Amino acid sequence: MLTCPEFNINPITIMNISYSDPLINGWARMKKILFSPFDLNKWFMIGFTAFLAGLADCQGGNGGGGNGRTGKGIDIGDIAEFPATAWNWFLDHSWWATLIVFGIFVIFFLALLINWLSSRGKFMFLDNVVHNRALVSQPWREFKKHGNSVFLWRLVFGLICLAIFSFMVFLFFSFMMNLYLGNYPHSAKVPAIIGMVLLFLTFMVLSGYIRLFLFDFVVPIMYKENITATKAWGKFLTLLSRHFGYFLVYGLFIFLLTIIVIILIITAGLMTCCIGFIFLIIPYIGSVILLPVSVTFRSLSLEFLEQFGPDYKILPDIETLKTGESFEKRNN
Repeated sequence: MLTCPEFNINPITIMNISYSDPLINGWARMKKILFSPFDLNKWFMIGFTAFLAGLADCQGGNGGGGNGRTGKGIDIGDIAEFPATAWNWFLDHSWWATLIVFGIFVIFFLALLINWLSSRGKFMFLDNVVHNRALVSQPWREFKKHGNSVFLWRLVFGLICLAIFSFMVFLFFSFMMNLYLGNYPHSAKVPAIIGMVLLFLTFMVLSGYIRLFLFDFVVPIMYKENITATKAWGKFLTLLSRHFGYFLVYGLFIFLLTIIVIILIITAGLMTCCIGFIFLIIPYIGSVILLPVSVTFRSLSLEFLEQFGPDYKILPDIETLKTGESFEKRNN
C-alpha cells in the first residue's frame, strides 16, 4: 500500500494517508459504474457531462531558449526588440490590427462561454459519478448556482493569472533588453536566464496546483456542503494548512498517473495504426472513449479526500451504490 506520513506531526493525531487505496477503490468504482452492466447509452450520457466538465481543461504552452545566434541570425537582440517591432507593424497595418483585436475579443468571449459551461459540467459529471447515474438536464438545472460560483471564481483567478503573466513577460523583455544593451559577460547571462526560467516554472506549478485543488477538492466540498466557491476554499485551506504534505504529494501522484495515462494512450493509438487518434481528437467521442479514465480520476480524488474524516465523505459505499438518489436525500 502506497502511503505518505504526515509532514507536520500533530501531537494529538497522526494520520497515515494512502495514495494507492484511493486509486484501487476509484478503479473498482469505475468498473461498477461503466461495466456492471455495460450500457452504451449510459456511456454516452455520462460522457457528455465529462465532455462539458473537461471543456476548459485543454492547456498548452511552449518555451525555448538559446545562448546566442542561431543559423538564421536570430539573437537576443531580436527577442528584446520584438515589442517595438510588433507595435510598428500594427501602426503600419491598421486594418489587420483592427481585425486581430476583434479576433482577440471573440476568442475571449468564447473562452468565457467554455469556462461557464465547464464549471456547470464539473458538478454534472461529479453527480453522475457519485450516484452512478446518467443524467444531463436534471443536474444542469440543480447546479446552476454552484456552476456560476465556480465560473466567477475561475474568472477572477484567470484575470489575476493573466495580470501576473503579463507582468512577468514585461520583466522578461526588459531583462532581455538589458542583457542585449548592457554588454554583460556570458557568465552573468546564463544564471540570469536560468532564474527567469525558474520564475516562469514556479508560476506554472503554483497555478497548476490551484487548479488541481479547485477541481479535485473545492468542487466536491461545494457539492457536499451546498456552499459557494469562496466558502469551500476557506474550508479546504483549513484542511490544507493542517496536512500540506499530503496534498503536495497528491499533486505529484496525479502528475505521475497522468504521464502514465498519456503513454498508454499513445501506445494504444500506435497499435491501431493511428486510427485511435482520429477518434480521440473528436471532442465528444474522445470523452466517451476516455470515460474510464475520467471516472477513475474523479473517484480517486473523492476517495482521497474522504480519508481526512467523515466530514469529507461524499461517495456512498460501493457495495450499496445505487442509481437515482435524489438531490435532497444526498444533502441529508
